[in-house]
Amino acid sequence: MELSSERLKELKRLAIKLRRHVVQSVHHAGAGHLGGPMSAADMLICLYFEVLNIDPQYPDKTNRDRFILSKGHSSIGLYAALALRGYFPETELKTFDEIDSRLQGHPAMDLLPGIDMSSGSLGQGLSPGLGMAMAAKIKKSKFHTFVMIGDGDSQEGQIWEAALIAGKYKLNNLTAILDLNGLQQYGWSTEEGYKKPNRMPPQENPVSRWQAFGWNTIEADGHDIPEFIKACSEAKAYTDGPTIIISKTTKGKGISYMENDFSWHSKPVTETDLETAILELDAQEAAL
Repeated sequence: MELSSERLKELKRLAIKLRRHVVQSVHHAGAGHLGGPMSAADMLICLYFEVLNIDPQYPDKTNRDRFILSKGHSSIGLYAALALRGYFPETELKTFDEIDSRLQGHPAMDLLPGIDMSSGSLGQGLSPGLGMAMAAKIKKSKFHTFVMIGDGDSQEGQIWEAALIAGKYKLNNLTAILDLNGLQQYGWSTEEGYKKPNRMPPQENPVSRWQAFGWNTIEADGHDIPEFIKACSEAKAYTDGPTIIISKTTKGKGISYMENDFSWHSKPVTETDLETAILELDAQEAAL
């Protein structure tokens, strides 16, 4: 189903609001991850407002779709999406990363409604997603499981073990989303300011790699809302096995001084940084 111009504008507005919450929350906490939540913002809004079969009033409904944020360090992006969708008050985002907060640095499923799996240690999100998809098949449940992974996730062996099993059992109720922003925490050896010369760059040729494990692959622009929603719809409709949506994104998307700068993977936000970011986001919203 095509989006109306008004609905598209509303989704773009929500993505801007999510980014605003991210930078404000990290500024308030004095620490946190920024680049990854910003690259995932548009996709998170698409998932929680258009794609996932969910109901915030009944967060534990048996046949709800499941979502796992494998790159759990981007938790503030997920929290902002959940708050905007109505799982808890937006004002609670101000407690991000505090000791007694439900909004910890990594998502915890026993603390917050709407979190389907605790995550954070890279590479460990696809395996429980695989388990959920297999359980749905055994119980003949109709829900679909989505797992968002990142560049760092894709370098962990556990991801590929899960990918192999999912392909073997042709789990057409499982969709992975690769937030391919091309950067990790320390940059690469060809960049000025590089810190770890032995660190490998993100994977090359993700399409052929995932296809080799028996996955259907769909390429999409992770910042193009209609294109990404269409990709999710195609993934849900595919019947011959699991699908991965390989989404090209920009780290730090939406704030000019953060975009494609690996130093904003995780960095405190100063008052000046916050002021500049809010001005830019406000201008983007006004231009809609």
